Amino acid sequence: MAHGPSTMPAHGLPAAGRAPSLRRWDGLGYVLPAFLLLAFFFVLPVVALLLRSVLEPTPGLENFAKLLTTPTYAQVFLNTFTVAGVVTLASLLAGFPVAWLLAVLPGRWAAFLFGVILLSMWTNLLARTYAWMVLLQRTGVINRALMDVGLIDAPLPLIRNLAGVTIGMTYIMLPFVILPLHATLRAIDPAVLQAASLCGANRWQAFRRVLLPLSLPGVAAGSLMVFVMSLGYFVTPALLGGASTMMLAELIAQLVQSLLDWGMGGAAAFVLLVVTLALYALQVRFLGSGRMTAGGAG
Repeated sequence: MAHGPSTMPAHGLPAAGRAPSLRRWDGLGYVLPAFLLLAFFFVLPVVALLLRSVLEPTPGLENFAKLLTTPTYAQVFLNTFTVAGVVTLASLLAGFPVAWLLAVLPGRWAAFLFGVILLSMWTNLLARTYAWMVLLQRTGVINRALMDVGLIDAPLPLIRNLAGVTIGMTYIMLPFVILPLHATLRAIDPAVLQAASLCGANRWQAFRRVLLPLSLPGVAAGSLMVFVMSLGYFVTPALLGGASTMMLAELIAQLVQSLLDWGMGGAAAFVLLVVTLALYALQVRFLGSGRMTAGGAG
C-alpha cells in the first residue's frame, strides 16, 4: 500500500500539534545573542555596582543613607534636577517652533534646515562645549556685542554658573526635542486646524485646544529624552558650570576617580538609574506605549 509524503517534521511532532509552550520559544534563538549582549554589558555591571554600593566599606545601606541625608549631596541632587528641568523647559520652548517650521516649510527648505540640525548633532560634543566657553566668557562675543549696542554696561556672568550650563545644554539637547516633535506634527492632518478655524477658533485657541493636545506624544517623548539625558550629563556641566552647580554625574566621577569611594559612587549611580526608570514608567503609565510609538514614528 502506497503512502504519501510524511508530514512529520524533523523533531517528530506535527507542526499543528505542537504544544503552545513549545511554539512560544520558536524564535528564542534569534534574540538570544541580543539578550546575552545586554546581560553582559548592562545587567551584570549594574548588579556589580549595586553590590558594591551595599557592601563597601561595610555591608548595609549606609551609603544610601549618607547620600540622601548629607546637605552637600542633597545640594548636588537639587542642582541636577533643577538643571534638567530648566533645560527641558527651555528646549521645549525653543524646539516647538522649529519643529512646526520644519513641518510646514516646503520640501527643499525643510531638508536644508533638517540638515543643519543633524550637522549640529554630528559635531563633536567637546568642540561645541568649548565654543560656548569662548562665546559666554566675560570678554566673549556675546558680552561684547551686548556692550557695543548699549544693552549692558558691564559683562554679564554667563559662565561657571547655572546660566552657562543651561545655555550650553539647551543648545545640545534641542535636536532631541525637535526630532520627535517634528514626526508628531507632520502626522497631524492640516484639515483639523482648518476645521478649527472654520468653527471660529483664533490662532491661540487652535494651538491650545487642537495642535498642542495632538502633539503631546512628541512633547512627552522629547521631554523624557532631554530630561533623562540631562540628569546624567557630564562634559557640558563640568566645563560651563562651577563648584556651586555640580551635578550628579560629576559627583559620581569625583567619588570613583578621585576619592576611590566605589560604595558611594555606586549608590549615587543606582539612585540615578532608579529615577530614570521611574520617569520612563510614569510616561508609559500616563501616555501609553502605543501613543508614544505613534508620536515617535510619525
